[in-house]
Amino acid sequence: MDTKHSTQAGWRHIALMAIGAVLACMGLCTPAAAQTTALASARSAAVTIGEKACIGCHGQENTHFTETLHAKAFRANPRNERERLVCESCHGPGSLHAKNTKDKSLTIGFTKNWGTPVEQQNESCLGCHQGGNRLHWPGSTHAGNQLGCADCHNPMQKVSTNSLLARSTINETCARCHQQQRAEFNKRSHMPLPEGKMSCVDCHNPHGSVTKPLLKADSTNTVCYACHAEKRGPMLWEHAPVRESCTNCHSPHGSNHDKLLVASRPQLCQQCHSPSVGHPGQFYRGDQTAAAGQVLGGVTSQRVVGRSCQNCHSQIHGSNHPAGARFQR
Repeated sequence: MDTKHSTQAGWRHIALMAIGAVLACMGLCTPAAAQTTALASARSAAVTIGEKACIGCHGQENTHFTETLHAKAFRANPRNERERLVCESCHGPGSLHAKNTKDKSLTIGFTKNWGTPVEQQNESCLGCHQGGNRLHWPGSTHAGNQLGCADCHNPMQKVSTNSLLARSTINETCARCHQQQRAEFNKRSHMPLPEGKMSCVDCHNPHGSVTKPLLKADSTNTVCYACHAEKRGPMLWEHAPVRESCTNCHSPHGSNHDKLLVASRPQLCQQCHSPSVGHPGQFYRGDQTAAAGQVLGGVTSQRVVGRSCQNCHSQIHGSNHPAGARFQR
């Protein structure tokens, strides 16, 4: 190593140590930040050694990496000096790691057992992948739960057809953590995700959003309207629960009730509409059900068979008819 590089490495080492000491004295350095600063300080004296030196030991990794988009871009058409480093563009300068391969602090690793802090791993990725749909990554639910880019992506092997995912599809990648939603998609009434007609990212942005469930829009209804445009309105007569949120009546992933409903009809409607509201005539009685009608010889009420309330109130999402105040047309 020449004198110029040696001097620069020395100054970087001193600067990082000084910053860490100042933050520690001020009480502003969190344990994770202190660890990141310490690791960066340990690697500050390292210099690049080139891709061939890395392949000398990591032959199997190179075989898998060669198939990926990263490898093709970095080797065939690098955009800058960092991409020309190939391996070291993500893992950092490897001179110290080559001398002492057992010290995991001397290079950036992207596996759980390597020990590199998640912030340091993500910083390496976000150095190139900034903006766009990752604009809201800081402060997002995934970032707050210490999720690393490498938890969902595998940049070293072509497992999926696109996005270098950790599993073959987006849905399988998400289902590794979101087991409850995976179970809901297996219910009898569900969004067509298991059939391959849609994926999780059609509604959610896993890299961050202005909404808590990482929706791709400002509200639940706006996401639903992307496919269900006929429900958007504006309507002359609007149903208040529909206007507020589609999830008041529907489960967004799956349900054992018809139409993804959160409860069966008429019980769903009765949660808000009780006889005291002023519904005309006799409300629902036990002797009006289909079973009671056959056994007791009673008359089956149209309000409890088939589509129940919607036998009459067919335009339950809203109506534009002048006489549709009760959503009957």
